[in-house]
Order: sequence, then structure tokens, then C-alpha cells
Amino acid sequence: MNSNDLKAVVARFNREVIQDGNRQSFEDLMAPEFVNWSAPSEALRGAETMWKTFAFVLRPAIGGMQVHIHEQLCEGDKVITRKTISGKHVGSLAGVEATGKDISIDVIDIVRIRDGRYFEHWGVNTLAAVVGQLRQG
Repeated sequence: MNSNDLKAVVARFNREVIQDGNRQSFEDLMAPEFVNWSAPSEALRGAETMWKTFAFVLRPAIGGMQVHIHEQLCEGDKVITRKTISGKHVGSLAGVEATGKDISIDVIDIVRIRDGRYFEHWGVNTLAAVVGQLRQG
């Protein structure tokens, strides 16, 4: 795959899986041996934990969720994406009940693609800072 093909895989994941919550796209795009190196423990590094984060944590808490990709860079089989996940805070998020406020979570992801599927992931985001702001009112 060339760099544009690799970037397209990541863009599809962000649109169909994160933004739209499409489980079939998730299945199609995740390698069976996927590892999320950003997970807090080894037990949480698999694909299913990543799905649960989107499906049961972020999507119920963020109404009208949109993923805006600002920039993608490709080096070898890795795609680096700078993006923002935004929407309205409509459900409980990390123990903070809905405020109705607009929220934006900035993210930088590195994804290794193998055979057109997510194989490894590393990432940083501003979720903790956003939750802190919501707690302050």
C-alpha cells in the first residue's frame, strides 16, 4: 500500500468507527493481533477494549460526535494523525454528568497498518483536561 492508501485506512476508521459507531467497519479494519500500546495495562491492549471505549464511553457521552482530521503524515507503514473529536456533552463522561456544553478532544495517533488493517496504535489526547474543565463547570 502507498502512503495515500494507508492514510485512507485511518481516515475510514475515524469516520466509520469512531464517528459513526459502525461495528462491521471496526471488524473489517482491525487485525486479529492488534495491540493498543496506549492502553493503561497489558490486559486492556486488545481491539475489543478500544471498541468499548468508543461504543460505551465516548459515543454515549458526546452527542453529534464529529472527527475532524487536521493532518496526516505517513512514514513507512505508520500513519500519524492529528485530529479533534468534538460534539455536545450529553451523557456521563468519566463521572461527570451531562452539561450540554460543546467539547473538543485533541488527539495525536500513530497507527501501524498491516494488510490494510490496524495492527498497532499509540496515541495521546486531551480527554483528561476536557473532563477536568467539565468538573470545574
